[in-house]
Amino acid sequence: MKKFVCTIGLAMAFSLPGTAQRDTTDVVYTDDPAPAFTIVADDGSETPSSLFKGKVILICFFATWCPPCQTELAEIEKTLRPKYEREQDFVLLVVGREHSEAELVKYNAKKGFTFPLYPDKNRRIYASFATQLIPRSYLIGRDGKILHVAKGYQPAEFKRLLRKIDNALAAP
Repeated sequence: MKKFVCTIGLAMAFSLPGTAQRDTTDVVYTDDPAPAFTIVADDGSETPSSLFKGKVILICFFATWCPPCQTELAEIEKTLRPKYEREQDFVLLVVGREHSEAELVKYNAKKGFTFPLYPDKNRRIYASFATQLIPRSYLIGRDGKILHVAKGYQPAEFKRLLRKIDNALAAP
C-alpha cells in the first residue's frame, strides 16, 4: 500500500504546474535565450545567427530520410512560406541535420521547395538546441528568447505555431 500511495503522490506532484519534468532531449527551453550559432556552407562561408538580431526567427530541424519531416516541409511550402515570405521581420531557417549543402541542394531540386535549406553537417547547430528527435522547431522572438518549441509534426501544433508567429510579429 505504501508503494501505491508513493507512486500516486509522485504522479500528482509531477502534474502540478511548474513541477513537470523537462524533456531530457532538450538543451534549451521556452523563455531561454536562444543559443548563438553559425551556419557553415560547404565552401566554408559562414552566416552567424547575430545577423538576424531583432527579428522573429523560426528554426526547423529536419532530415531528408524522416517521414514526419517531409510532411512538415510540405506544409511549410504550402502554408507558412506564402504567408510570411514578404515579412521583413521574419526569418525562416530550415536546417538539415547531418546534411551537407550539396545534399540539400540536390534534395531541394527533387522536392521543389521554394525556401532555402541550410546545412548542419556535424550537428553543431542542432546540438545547441537538442540531443535527439526530429522534426523539431524553435520560434525565437525579437528579444532573442525562445517563444515556442515544437517536436514532431501534428497539424494542430503547426496551426498553433502559425498563431505564435503572428503574435510575435505583432509584438514590438
